[in-house]
Amino acid sequence: MKEQFTDGGFCFKMKQIVIPYRPREIQKFLHKKCDVNRFNVIIVHRRGGKTVFAINHLIKAALTNPKPYPRYAFISPYRLQGKSTAWDYMKQFSAAVPGTKFNESELRVDFSVNNSRIQIIGAENSSAIRGQYFDGIIVDETQNISPDLFDTILRPCLSDRNGFAIFIGTPMGRNWFFQLHEQAKHTKGWFTAIFKASETNIIAKEELEAAKATMSSEAYEQEFECSFQAGISGSYYGNIVEDLEKNNKVTDFEIDYDYETETWWDLGMNDSTVIIFAQRRPDEIRIVDCYENSSEGLEHYFNVLDEKGYNYIKHIAPHDIRVREIGTNKSRWETAREMGLEFDIAPKLSVEDGIEQVRRLLPKCLFHKNNCNKLIEALKSYCKRWDEKNNCFRNKPTHNWASHFCDSFRYGAIVEPIERSDWSKPIRVNTNYIV
Repeated sequence: MKEQFTDGGFCFKMKQIVIPYRPREIQKFLHKKCDVNRFNVIIVHRRGGKTVFAINHLIKAALTNPKPYPRYAFISPYRLQGKSTAWDYMKQFSAAVPGTKFNESELRVDFSVNNSRIQIIGAENSSAIRGQYFDGIIVDETQNISPDLFDTILRPCLSDRNGFAIFIGTPMGRNWFFQLHEQAKHTKGWFTAIFKASETNIIAKEELEAAKATMSSEAYEQEFECSFQAGISGSYYGNIVEDLEKNNKVTDFEIDYDYETETWWDLGMNDSTVIIFAQRRPDEIRIVDCYENSSEGLEHYFNVLDEKGYNYIKHIAPHDIRVREIGTNKSRWETAREMGLEFDIAPKLSVEDGIEQVRRLLPKCLFHKNNCNKLIEALKSYCKRWDEKNNCFRNKPTHNWASHFCDSFRYGAIVEPIERSDWSKPIRVNTNYIV
């Protein structure tokens, strides 16, 4: 509606828009808190309504923002995950806004009333986020997000518009999400809260009792009671790393740069490349450093090696480094060799055997806490894949941000002498009991 002033100017009166959303008491409380605090860490039990809260908070923020071209993002660990959990809600609650346009391929909602936009983004392609600006973001399933995503990419995107950030999720051990929760308790402008299923009364008591009867106690405490004390369900190395931390094997020790150093590589094509720096000593293996980056050529990583300044004796890469690339008809192993660095190739071993070798190697390790913080979190977060159909863990790892770090560690571990069954050895069977 357009109204004319006496001086010839115009103003616009926006009609009232009613969104079909009736917030629960917990959601009303969170909307109020997130309106007055710029950074928020919200820990809510499963089926607690956090996604519905998040989508409606973004819609309200987008429609009431007076700045030109407001931009908001709902960020999931994976784009496909965000599409399955949030996209239908986005369309459902935005449909009442006149002139709304939905872009299915971009998972984007555009509001013509003020040129604002909300988009669902996957954190697995962090390079695509870099360089954008946001008036506000909501990070979903924060416990599964790379620990440095906020500091290195998302936080700068909020600076020029003074944007807000809301982190939502459920616990997954004492990982980065737990650290963020602890930080929020003591930092000005931050808010955090935990909502347990036993306290919110959102899920019927009978249903909680049924879930408790079929789930492990650790899984129930983690998913419904928001316990950070429970170990990460299905973690391959979580207990071993926790033992290392208890025994002071994760600490900031003095590094001997002259000692013989190996590098263990996981070379990504379209995603992360990870390099682990290790020193094999007679009594232990010291993991002295770790580096990760993406969308960079080999020359960049060779420059990193020079800048680190260690005394290199060996560079270990996965067996697929010998695969020839389409276009150049040359393998990365050949390219690296031409640039002056020759890789040793890790044995071609099944992932399961490699994981077992890492389990044998980890207790012998000493980690530099400051240099390897992200690697340590990755080792804790590396989990078996959950089979929804059969309600059990499969003996296959989940592919997430931690995979690249753990693959890199695995390639270094399998260079060690490997314990295998000798299938050529005859099996001795005691037949004395046969009558």
